[in-house]
Amino acid sequence: MAAGNVNPFNVSDSEEEAEQRQDGADTERSPSDEAQGHSLGPFSPPAYSDPAALLSSNRTSPSVDGIPASAAAVSGIGAETRVSLDAIAAQLLRDQYILTALELHTELLEAGRELPRLRDYFSNPGNFERQSGTPPACKEQGVGPGGPLNRAGSISTLDSLDFARYSDDGNRESDERVAVLEFELRKAKETIQALRANLTQAAECEIASQERKNYKSSPETQEPIRPLEKRALNFLVNEYLLKNEYKLTSITFSDENDDQDFELWDDVGLNIPKPPDLLQLYRNCGNSQPLHRDNVDVAVSVDPSDLPGDYFTQEPVQQTDVIQQQQQQEVVQELEYQISLLNSEKQSLAEQIKKLQSDIQALQRNVSSEPTAGVKSTPSKENPKCDKPPLDNGQYLDIRGVTETDSSSDTTKTSTSTTIATDCTENSTTATQPHSKLKANGQQSKSSVQFDQPNRKLSPAFHQALLSFCRMSADSRLGSEVSRIADSEQSVMLMLGRCLPHIVPNVLLAKREELIPLILCTACLHPEPKERDQLLHILFNLIKRPDDEQRQMILTGCVAFAQHVGPTRVEAELLPQCWEQINHKYPERRLLVAEACGALAPYLPKEIRSSLVLSMLQQMLADDKADMVREAVVKSLGVIMGYIDDPDKYSQGFELMLLSLGDPSERVVSATHQVFIPAFAAWCTELGNLQSQLIPSLLTRIEKLLKQGEYGLDEHKLHMYLSALQSLIPSLFAVLLQNAPFTSRVKLQGDVPPIEVTRFPRPASPLQDVATIVGSREQLAVLLHLYDHQLQHEGTTGWDSLLWVVNQFLPQIIDIVGRINVTSSTCVHEFSRFFWRLCRTFGKIFTNTKVKPQFQEILRLSEENVDATAGNGILTKATVPIYATGVLTCYNQEEDRKLLVGFLEDVMTTLSLSHAPLDSLKASFVELGANPAYHELLLTVLWYGVVHTSALVRCTAARMFERVLRGMSEALIDKRVAPALITLCSGPEFSVRISTIPAFGTIMETVTQKELLERVKMQLASFLEDPQYQDQHSLHMEIIKTFGRVGPNAEPRFRDEFVLPHLHKLALCNNQQTVESKRIDIATQLFEAYSALSCCFISEELMVNHFLPGLRCLRTDMEQLSPEHEVILSSMIKECEIKVENKAIGEAQGSISIAASLVGEDAKTKFLSKMGQLTTSGAMLANVFQRKK
Repeated sequence: MAAGNVNPFNVSDSEEEAEQRQDGADTERSPSDEAQGHSLGPFSPPAYSDPAALLSSNRTSPSVDGIPASAAAVSGIGAETRVSLDAIAAQLLRDQYILTALELHTELLEAGRELPRLRDYFSNPGNFERQSGTPPACKEQGVGPGGPLNRAGSISTLDSLDFARYSDDGNRESDERVAVLEFELRKAKETIQALRANLTQAAECEIASQERKNYKSSPETQEPIRPLEKRALNFLVNEYLLKNEYKLTSITFSDENDDQDFELWDDVGLNIPKPPDLLQLYRNCGNSQPLHRDNVDVAVSVDPSDLPGDYFTQEPVQQTDVIQQQQQQEVVQELEYQISLLNSEKQSLAEQIKKLQSDIQALQRNVSSEPTAGVKSTPSKENPKCDKPPLDNGQYLDIRGVTETDSSSDTTKTSTSTTIATDCTENSTTATQPHSKLKANGQQSKSSVQFDQPNRKLSPAFHQALLSFCRMSADSRLGSEVSRIADSEQSVMLMLGRCLPHIVPNVLLAKREELIPLILCTACLHPEPKERDQLLHILFNLIKRPDDEQRQMILTGCVAFAQHVGPTRVEAELLPQCWEQINHKYPERRLLVAEACGALAPYLPKEIRSSLVLSMLQQMLADDKADMVREAVVKSLGVIMGYIDDPDKYSQGFELMLLSLGDPSERVVSATHQVFIPAFAAWCTELGNLQSQLIPSLLTRIEKLLKQGEYGLDEHKLHMYLSALQSLIPSLFAVLLQNAPFTSRVKLQGDVPPIEVTRFPRPASPLQDVATIVGSREQLAVLLHLYDHQLQHEGTTGWDSLLWVVNQFLPQIIDIVGRINVTSSTCVHEFSRFFWRLCRTFGKIFTNTKVKPQFQEILRLSEENVDATAGNGILTKATVPIYATGVLTCYNQEEDRKLLVGFLEDVMTTLSLSHAPLDSLKASFVELGANPAYHELLLTVLWYGVVHTSALVRCTAARMFERVLRGMSEALIDKRVAPALITLCSGPEFSVRISTIPAFGTIMETVTQKELLERVKMQLASFLEDPQYQDQHSLHMEIIKTFGRVGPNAEPRFRDEFVLPHLHKLALCNNQQTVESKRIDIATQLFEAYSALSCCFISEELMVNHFLPGLRCLRTDMEQLSPEHEVILSSMIKECEIKVENKAIGEAQGSISIAASLVGEDAKTKFLSKMGQLTTSGAMLANVFQRKK
């Protein structure tokens, strides 16, 4: 830097200090300054007038280095002449001390005081070229001979030499070339930067001096923009557009300035750091002080005799603009250098402060006898009073507070000012502590931090003004947070509580769950209830519509929060958040509330669990419209039932169970069975009212339902109550095991056989697993072993819970079974599944010794009771199918199958011989036939009926075949069913033959095997064409009824070739029937058959030859017998005639299709054009397409 630039405010009053700073002047001067045409200022001494002073320079201390060189030179005039650095460098090069010269060159470069001699020497590759084994010469510098220097392959400067990498083995050029090339690349970039700086300087001087004077003479006219200024502004404008999402505008702006690269600031051409963005420039434009360019440089406390003689006669206004500008730049660079040194020192001191504070905190924690406020300096008697509190309130390291302490301490001695600051901080912190809820160690004031003060005499105002250029902004909210560094856990919590509400809205919705740990941790540890409430509100509103995974994360966090803070804070802080969102418009948010109630149940006070939370969930179950919300409510209610301990809430729990079971959503009902009912049953077990209240209440409701359903049973409610009973079976069995006489003998032993996999029915959920209810599978194995032994060998004496099941529960449920409608397949199926699950759960011994005897006593299947009225009555009830399908099918061993076969044979025989209704037997066959595993068993029972001596039993067997054919394999039908039916048809009784017709019809409807179909077809044809059947009215009725049932689903060929022609014949024959009752019966069945077949596709030939003639014959009968049917038949005949007529027209149109295709396009065009001209109404337009009648 040129020495002619003077900063009058940095000149010290002491001449001795000036002599100490004189070394800073000559190190910044070089002989090349004059060669470049730089004029010297009024304080500039001749070059190298005092070079030796440089050797004592201290470059790291701002108290010495901060004085400009010119001022030091002025105060050093007449001092002792010393050796200059340039002379030292020349001597080192001359004596070939290359490494020492290189080290000196590096040190000067780091200090910003480069010597031209060393720079030129080390930048010249010719100084290091190897010439025939001689060392590199330095002829221009007068360097003498020396030792040879090895070099790598393409070295250009001495800076790239690494002497430590060479050894006695010779040059390793291949290993060194990469490092050398990297260094050359760095040197090339430095050269580019230097050239850019030269270009900048040349561009700034491109405007003629005359133009500058013209613009200066007229202040209202703005000086035109320079090219480099334009490029810099373009860069800042483009940066502003990108930051504020004006992307399209930025693209257009970049296209209009295609000669500039907006990605790189260096492309602007200025060799200076990038300025702040436009927003920061705008905010600071009104705060900067105006620069006065006409100020006169002065020196403070300088003897006029030390100044040059012509100093007061020089006029700065006579200097050229270029020199003034360069001088100003040099001043700015010098100030920036001082600021950088101060900042580095400030950072090192800040680190020392943190270290000392951590030491103080460690000492405070170690002291247990008496509280200490930190290390305090002894205040002097002259300490002033503290007028205002510190800005960090004892909890933060405040950057602003540090700067104020620095500035205020400059007015007095360092030790005194430090003591004052310490006392003021302690007093004000103790007096005004805002965070009274923090921990005790956080409430104690912080010890004073001592800074090394420079030995300077700057005014406090100047010091503050100087530090204002550090670009610190603590006025905004964010600036205030940044300026305060938290130094304790409490301070961190306070800071997070303030910052998180501003962070959350700016995080992407898809990633907001990443904030959950931060929010929860802050909410747990924050001392302010209001801030905690705000943070928990943010947590529950973090995601607009949280999905399953996000809800799981939030619930996991809530549980962790509850475990940490305890039940009181959970009630006071988390529950209000749930209550606020109970009616939120988004179902996902209400779902979060429902799930949270269950997840938080273990951590709430027991009074709140059984009152507020239960009421919330009950309201949501009754009012919420979303199935998934009600499903979550039911699961949470189950969790509540697992923790509730108020017996008065039993009735409310029972009503909630009924409300959940009656929900229209299958998801809610399933959740009720899986979660709520097992949990409610477990609570009832603890209360002791599972057998005394819960199960009897359900049985009472079923009985009441049956009484009210004499004219129509509500099967939905029956299913609801019965399914609840079925879900209570595992809990009931667990009660039996836990209250058994052998419970005192239970010991976990290794010789207990394991539980069979099929011992229990598959549970609907883990809560319905008996092993889960009892405690473990090992415990259950021991109990089951003792249970079976007790039932088989020791009896049930004293086993009250089992006796209640045997003596009260089973008789009541069997009585209910006898009162349900046997024709209701749904009710039969439900009770059958209930008894099956009951028997499988309670075991085979219990079923054989306790359940079967009660059913057998009621059914009384002995031969002597065949004609008994009571026996026949009970055999026609639903008790038969439920016993057969629910009890006798529980176990599938050979003796169990034999028992089932025998029971069905006895029922079939008894009902047939007593001429009783067969509904109970049909229900049994339908229920068993739904499972293919029982098809063989059922055919065995039916074959018993086929070969029975009684025609009544054979008729019953023939009719039962129809019930089991659906779902049976064709192979089984071909091998077992068809032969049995043909055997029945070969019997002498017409009633037996007639009974086989529905079964034959079902075969025609379900089988596709041609041979089998032909056999059935031949058998039916024999019924219709054999003269012996002509007068069999019941046979004709059964055939017509079967045709109407199977015709629409049978094979089309069978329908067209067999069904329709024979219906036509039967209709013709019925016209000649003289017995009116028989005629009306046949006509009614024909009407039903034709109505069913009219929906099928019938060809025109069949329509004309058989279908329409048959309808006309039937209309003839109905005209006389049933006029209301005659009207319907006339309409059917008319529709069929229209179909036939339309088909004829279609065929006629098809004959001229070739001719029509020739003019098709023309006709299409004309038609569309006419349609476009239509202005009639829609009704009139519709009439255009109506067919004329």
